[in-house]
Amino acid sequence: METNPENQQSLAALLEQARREGEVRIKGSDGQTFILKPEESKRSALDVVGIDLDISTQEIVGLIREGRERS
Repeated sequence: METNPENQQSLAALLEQARREGEVRIKGSDGQTFILKPEESKRSALDVVGIDLDISTQEIVGLIREGRERS
């Protein structure tokens, strides 16, 4: 199935609107209504990319203990 640039732009606009508003209702020429909405993310808010600090677990534990001793 080929699409022309105008159809691609319309689809892109509909997808963006669905992303912003949560859903878009589309009524076909036969009267049937469709709802287009973004798929919910399956990622956790806690799923973040880690960084390499070049520090060992023992060093981290030591720093935490040191901080606890100060308070």
